[in-house]
Amino acid sequence: MRPLLEVQGIEKRFGTVTAVDGVSLDVAENEFFALLGASGSGKTTLLRMLAGFEDPSGGRVLLDGADITKVPPNHRPVNLMFQSYALFPHMTVRANISYGLEMERLPKAEIARRVDEMLGVIQLEGLAHRKPDQLSGGQKQRVALARALVKRPRLLLLDEPLGALDKKLRSAMQLELKRLQHEVGITFIVVTHDQEEALVMADRIAILKDGKLLQCGTPREVYERPIDRYAADFIGVMNFFEGYPQDGALQVKGATFTSTDPMPQGAAAGAVAAVRPERIRLGRGENTLAGTVRAMAYHGLDLQLHVDTAAGPVTLRLTADVAEAQPLHPGDPVTLGWSARDTRLFPA
Repeated sequence: MRPLLEVQGIEKRFGTVTAVDGVSLDVAENEFFALLGASGSGKTTLLRMLAGFEDPSGGRVLLDGADITKVPPNHRPVNLMFQSYALFPHMTVRANISYGLEMERLPKAEIARRVDEMLGVIQLEGLAHRKPDQLSGGQKQRVALARALVKRPRLLLLDEPLGALDKKLRSAMQLELKRLQHEVGITFIVVTHDQEEALVMADRIAILKDGKLLQCGTPREVYERPIDRYAADFIGVMNFFEGYPQDGALQVKGATFTSTDPMPQGAAAGAVAAVRPERIRLGRGENTLAGTVRAMAYHGLDLQLHVDTAAGPVTLRLTADVAEAQPLHPGDPVTLGWSARDTRLFPA
C-alpha cells in the first residue's frame, strides 16, 4: 500500500548552513509519527516544509502520490498546530473552532454539526461559550486541536504540542492526543525533543541529527536497538563501557563483556558496550561487575542506584519490591549482572 506522505531527499539550506540534509521517509495513513531530535537537528524546519511555510532547497514532498512541494500552505490538505495554540482571546471556544470553516464559507448547519462533533471528541461540550482565558492549559490545547481537526485535514502537523504544559498534565495529554488521533483517524506528525513523549505516543519515531535522518523505527526498535552510540544516548538512559575486542568478547577495565551483537566494524581501534539501567540486576549474570553504591534516588515506582565500578559509573533501576527485599545504603558493596542479549555494541 502506498504511504500517505512521501518525503524524498528533502533539503533546506540557509546560506552556508544546511538545516535539513537529504531526508527521506514515508508516513502511512492514520499513523502517529514523531520527529525527535535535539535543538538544531532540523525537525522543526522539516515540519515547516511539510506545511508549506518553508520552500525546500531540494527534494520533493508527495501527499497521496501528488507532488505538493510547490503548493502554497493554504492549498494543502495539511494543518499545522503551533506550540502557543494561537487561540483568539476575544472568541469563545465554539467560535475558535468554527473560525476556519466560516472562512471557507460552509453552510451554517454544516459548521454547527462539525463543531458539535469536535466538542464531543475533545469532551468540552459544557465549555463551548467560555473564552480562552477561562480555560486550563490542557483545555486550551484541546481547543487548538479541535480547530485544526474540524477542517478534516489529510495530515495534522504538531510542533511541540505539549511543551507549555506541566509534567503531570503532559502525561495525561500524551494519552489524550493518542486517543484523539485514533478517534478522528487522521495522520499526525509531531515534533518533540522529549524522548518519553515520543515513546508513549508514536507508532514510529524518526531521530534527526544535524539535519540528517539517523534512525527510523517503532518505539521499541529505537529504544532496544539503537543504530549507534548517539541514538542510544539520546533515547532514555544508557550505561557505556569502553574497551577492546578479544576472543569475540569486549575487554573493559575490570571485566569481560559478551554480547549477541556482532563486533562492530573497526572495533580493533576500540568498541563500546551499552546496557539499559532496567536490564541490570543485583547478582551475577552473563556479564558481571563488582562495585560500591555511591548514591540512591527514590522514584516511587523504582529506586535508581548509582554505583562506582572499575569499568566506570553505572546506573541501574530496581523495582520497589526488589529494593525493599534488599535494602542498600551508600558505601555498600554490590554485584551487578545482566545478559549478553541486553548488551549493545558500538564502535568507539
